[in-house]
Amino acid sequence: MISAAFHLWSKFHKTMIRLENLNVTAITPLITPRTLKADIPMTQTAADTVAGGRQAVLDILGRKDPRLLVVVGPCSIHDADVAFDYAGRLKALSEELKDRIFIVMRTYFEKPRTTVGWKGLISDPFLDGSHDVSAGLRKAREILLRIAEIGLPAGTELLDPIVPQYIADLITWASIGARTSESQKHREMASGLSMPIGFKNSTDGNLQVAVDAMLSAQQPHHFLGIDEDGHTGVVATRGNPAVHIILRGGRGRPNYDPVSVFETEECLRRAGMTPLIMVDCSHANCGKRHMLQGHVLRDVIAQRLEGTQSIIGAMLESNIKAGNQKLLDDPTKLEYGLSITDPCLDWDNTEALLRETHERIAELF
Repeated sequence: MISAAFHLWSKFHKTMIRLENLNVTAITPLITPRTLKADIPMTQTAADTVAGGRQAVLDILGRKDPRLLVVVGPCSIHDADVAFDYAGRLKALSEELKDRIFIVMRTYFEKPRTTVGWKGLISDPFLDGSHDVSAGLRKAREILLRIAEIGLPAGTELLDPIVPQYIADLITWASIGARTSESQKHREMASGLSMPIGFKNSTDGNLQVAVDAMLSAQQPHHFLGIDEDGHTGVVATRGNPAVHIILRGGRGRPNYDPVSVFETEECLRRAGMTPLIMVDCSHANCGKRHMLQGHVLRDVIAQRLEGTQSIIGAMLESNIKAGNQKLLDDPTKLEYGLSITDPCLDWDNTEALLRETHERIAELF
């Protein structure tokens, strides 16, 4: 009797339809946050940089510090040597301009895509489609640590909700991008992050998406996440009050002009929030023409000089060399210092533009 029942069960089991992981080819174990942080530990110098940087940004958002917040650097980091080269130059310039401009280096390791393409250093650190994410997280943490140790604050866009457990302690400022500001998961994640957060308007220029995201991120949330040991659990947050909006244009049209800025102020006030606006000088605000970023920044500074107090900062995409290049099958043949994602300003023009900005805003101090 038992044998017959087992035979029937076995026959049924063999004919059962597979219902799970039909399109999954592999699941690769990932290094835990605790292990990575033990391998690449925080140093006191780096911690001082991050803590000091966060406080400076908080003071700017709270209008206790009149300086202009500028987030500047490569569209995305793909070469550690280039990142360190750029950071060294930017650190020297930031020291020179620090009385009127607070500079945060743009260190983006995750690249959101409308369809497909290279997804950033964390996802594909060797630029060859191998997707060694553990190696990518290690590279990202090493880069952030070294930049913090020279005293330069770093900012990034946080895309994957798991990534902050690995690198967030080294981040001074972060953004939620145009494609993810509407995402509940990213709003929840932002509510638990320890640094100030900027939310971009959507790719079609919708402001309400970012405003709703800011309202949500300021509230407590409960959501699924991982802990230091990589275990899944329910994350409870208290809410993040240090939020602001980032205007990046949309539908191929800019939104940094005085009318757009005024509309943004009204939208934020209607939501019960103090208008705090950063202008992304790239993307649709410059028509994806990298050399026009300077024109955008000059217009933004003119508004600030005319009394627009809501504009607290600007963002620039900048690299060692101007423009961009395609990702090659052989990454060793890539041109040094040239972006493989969006086109960037070159260093010389970036330096000149920031010096000019420093001079122009002198009357505000």
